[in-house]
Amino acid sequence: MLQKISMLLFAVFLLQQVNAQNQKDRKTIKTTRVSKAPKIDGVLNDEAWKNAELATDFVIFRPANGVLVPAEYQTTVRVVYDDDAVYISAEMLDPDPEGIPKEFAVRDNFSIADFFLITINPNDDGQNPFEFIIQATGNQLDAKISNGNEDFNWSAVWASAAIITDKGWNAEIEIPYRAIRFANRPVQSWGFNFHRRLEKLNEQHTWTHIDNSVGRWTQYDGLIEDFRNIKPSTRLNLYPYASATTNTFEGNTEFDWSVGMDIKYGITENFTLDATLIPDFSQVGFDDVVLNLGPFEQRFTEQRQFFTEGTELFNIANLFYSRRIGAAPIDQFNVSSTLTTNEEIIDYPRKVTMINAIKISGRTKKGLGIGFFNAITEKTNVTIRDNTTGDVREEVIDPFTNYNILVLDQQFNQNSTVSLINTNVTRDGRFRDANVTALDWHIETKDSKYNVDGSFRMSNISDDVNNPNTGYTFDNSFGYNSGHWYWELGYNFENKDFNPNDLGILFSNDQQTFYNNAGWRTLQPTKNFNRYNFNFYSQTNFQHFSGLFTGFNSGLNYNAQTVKRFSFGGNLNYGSEQKDFFEPRQGTTSGVYFLQPERMNVNGYISTNSQKKLALDANGYYSGYTNNPKQGFGFSLAPRYRFNNQFSLRYRLNYNKTNDDQGYVNETSNNIIFGMRDRKSYTNTISGKYSFSTNSSLSLSFRHYWSDVKYNAYYNLNSEGGLDANNSYIGEDVNFNSWNLDLNYIWQFAPGSQLIAFYRNSIFNLDTQSELTFFENLDNLFEQSQRHTFSVRFVYFIDYNKLKKIF
Repeated sequence: MLQKISMLLFAVFLLQQVNAQNQKDRKTIKTTRVSKAPKIDGVLNDEAWKNAELATDFVIFRPANGVLVPAEYQTTVRVVYDDDAVYISAEMLDPDPEGIPKEFAVRDNFSIADFFLITINPNDDGQNPFEFIIQATGNQLDAKISNGNEDFNWSAVWASAAIITDKGWNAEIEIPYRAIRFANRPVQSWGFNFHRRLEKLNEQHTWTHIDNSVGRWTQYDGLIEDFRNIKPSTRLNLYPYASATTNTFEGNTEFDWSVGMDIKYGITENFTLDATLIPDFSQVGFDDVVLNLGPFEQRFTEQRQFFTEGTELFNIANLFYSRRIGAAPIDQFNVSSTLTTNEEIIDYPRKVTMINAIKISGRTKKGLGIGFFNAITEKTNVTIRDNTTGDVREEVIDPFTNYNILVLDQQFNQNSTVSLINTNVTRDGRFRDANVTALDWHIETKDSKYNVDGSFRMSNISDDVNNPNTGYTFDNSFGYNSGHWYWELGYNFENKDFNPNDLGILFSNDQQTFYNNAGWRTLQPTKNFNRYNFNFYSQTNFQHFSGLFTGFNSGLNYNAQTVKRFSFGGNLNYGSEQKDFFEPRQGTTSGVYFLQPERMNVNGYISTNSQKKLALDANGYYSGYTNNPKQGFGFSLAPRYRFNNQFSLRYRLNYNKTNDDQGYVNETSNNIIFGMRDRKSYTNTISGKYSFSTNSSLSLSFRHYWSDVKYNAYYNLNSEGGLDANNSYIGEDVNFNSWNLDLNYIWQFAPGSQLIAFYRNSIFNLDTQSELTFFENLDNLFEQSQRHTFSVRFVYFIDYNKLKKIF
């Protein structure tokens, strides 16, 4: 099977060729080689700029797509180069320079401030540019783009400056060749576009017109010609670090320290090796843990930079869930069930230690992306004590493990891609291994109006006594996206044995769905609205194993923004009676299901003008059920106040309440026990920042999540998916609290180099006191032990090219 898939992919590679950008009337200018680089200070009086060709006549990208920018707000850009870097200057006119918004932010964070954005695509393929942004405050952001998606976790080291002038503001930028990837050819032409954001006008301008009615925004680059005799520099960047951490809990203080290094090395002109040696994740933010009573695990966002930066190739076909690496031990053989009556576990590790990890990724001039990922985690043991003899022993719960990903991704026609991806998890000893392979495709017509999107995936698990070895899934849709209208019609299924969860994540298998959606959108602003759109969707669901109809879902939504930047929208959703094979926890082939009631849901949101000092986001919902007492409702309020350009605070309250919810509780020898329960949850979060400058800031992240569950009655699940009263079962209510407060100080003391001081206060509590009021619950929470963590981390950026010149 893998051989056939590989041959099919290879045939596609041979048949398709990367086409140059071909839009009509493409803007083109020539660059100029300079003998002396401009001084990066924002003052555009350098000799280097005098003979450079101008890129001007900017047009509005949004909201009024394609309209020429008025002369008083025009932008003029120049591009020059030398042996080390490409240099860009931008002069941005504004009749009111003092009114340019200038809220401070730190690296890779947007704020209420004007910005100038550059996209550079050395391969000129319309799909994979690099993005560099400077705000009017001087703050830098950068991203790597793939198929129109911006990855702001990617970072490069480059120089820039911004100043306010009596005509508007200027930006001056130096992008070293080590920050981008390009071929080694004597004469080159690169795809470029320039964007300018004007906050007070709520407008974004571009050098070349981006048609918002069809295609991706990256397909509309201009061309800058005549880069001559430039050579890719040695791309070797070193990031040595040192960190120290103290952890205090229940009167005990532990101290730990670590030294290590991250490495970026350009193996060839288009491929880069990223490696982390002795990784340190001591300053990773907290997870938004919730009380989970459902049949599926909670999915957490990745916050470790190595796993978020430059991973677009590895995320193809949704087979990579990086939180599997270095997560809690899996304990496949349930060690606790093997203990004798005299034994107990006295030390159970909370996570598995990662030894190291590497990524190799890049893309050839012909559009072939190649990615290789490998990570290794060490063996993890639990410690067991015999309370009679006092003997202590260890058992392996998570073995030495190797995680591996290989990706081939061929792009063509500026808008299409076909990919082959394989993930492999190999565990030492008796533990199971897993292998998953996928063929993934997104193919559009040359005019980008019609598309075919889908994948075929296959999983194989060895040494797994609980599941058959091989499973598979298929998905394919046909769609149209041009002008005011867009639609999609598709079908997908996962068979009962498909299981990618050793390195990926899938919540449910053994199901199949016919799905469709259609929508209408504005392309130009109207008298009262910047934009609005309508969308309709529906899904018809079946169990794959039996072909049994399980339910139908549909919905209609609307979103809009007024000319005064007030955004609002809403949804109306319907769900028929559903046969739920997952809630009973018996396996989908058992024939046991719970009959979820027919559901109607309505929700809406508002968002006020974010440029104002006080802004508010709010939403609310209500769900009702037919012939069932269950009902749910909730709301969220999130005011934000900007005290000045340096200091802002945001508060968010989420409240959710479900009355007479019905769900799985337990299982006895004769019955599957369900409970009728009232659930409510409060989530209070506060985030704030004080920016001393664009290189130094203090930030606060606080979250308190409280959820309680009170059971009113218990039932036995019957053979028809209904509930029969059980008056003998005795269960327990639930009271769940998670409290985290993070305080971070970041100082970027040199390009690419940082000093970070980090403090965390955390509390967790789980008991049965569901009757407590909100403030009684807080008193109860603070009776629990608190964990205090303090960490200092120092990272220094070393560029091999500069180091070579020194020595």
